Amino acid sequence: MRPVHTALAVLVAAVWGFNFVVIEIGLGHFPPLLLSALRFLVAALPAVFFVGRPKVAWKWILGVGAALGIAKFGLLFTGMAAGMPAGLSSLVLQIQAVFTAVLAAVVLRERPGRVRVLGMAVALAGIGVAAVDRGVSGPVTGFVLVVAAAACWGVSNVLTRKAAPPDALNFMVWVCTVPVIPLFALSLLLEGPDRDLAALRALDWSGAAVIGYVAWVSTVFGFGAWGYLLRRYPASSVAPFSLLVPVFGMSSAALVLGEGISGPRWLAAVLLVGGVGLTSLAPARAGRRAAVSAGRPPAATAASPAP
Repeated sequence: MRPVHTALAVLVAAVWGFNFVVIEIGLGHFPPLLLSALRFLVAALPAVFFVGRPKVAWKWILGVGAALGIAKFGLLFTGMAAGMPAGLSSLVLQIQAVFTAVLAAVVLRERPGRVRVLGMAVALAGIGVAAVDRGVSGPVTGFVLVVAAAACWGVSNVLTRKAAPPDALNFMVWVCTVPVIPLFALSLLLEGPDRDLAALRALDWSGAAVIGYVAWVSTVFGFGAWGYLLRRYPASSVAPFSLLVPVFGMSSAALVLGEGISGPRWLAAVLLVGGVGLTSLAPARAGRRAAVSAGRPPAATAASPAP
């Protein structure tokens, strides 16, 4: 990769890592489901009027929008609101690579090789260490919700692979239109109209900056830049940079929010990042042959964009 594109990939990872800190701050302004709904509303408008018509079938947009927008981000924001720290959330969410590999083996018939199986085992060991550490330091409800969010992300990754969108930005903007109404409805139902109205009436520059960051910087710029890199370079060249997301997430949470990083959490980080790297970057035997026979190049699991 050219140095300027390497710098862009690192910048995207930093933007996505810091996004967890911004979400944590945003949860002080909005209920979690309302914040997620506002994020997708602002990301979709007015961008949807400039990206052109969808370039894949609506069934894929609706499927990814439900799995990624409603389920994954709804669970993630709710888990963080339940007490899951921002830095640990950025780390635990990377277990999505294991869920993606397992689902790809079942749905796409991609047989995981020995290296990928080893990577999944190492990553799961990291999740175990993180779970024990979280159980000692606080409630595990948020932890479970973030793991569930990672599972939903795995579903959306497999659906995205099946959709094979030719334009990542166009696809993501249209996906952002799907969760808006369902998330607003869930927020009204579960969080209550009084709470939502109070949060909107109290909107200030800090709250507006949070929405702007998670919508335009993290979503529109992040996915657009990532898709640009994937169009210019093989996924195996771009994918490793996604492993920097929890590094930036944990470090920025420590610097900005004062989150401590315990010894077990460091061990969990090493196991998770190492395991995810092996799981994501090791080729799948049958999946590679199936992709070639279908006329499309195989893609590394880690090429799926982060939040």
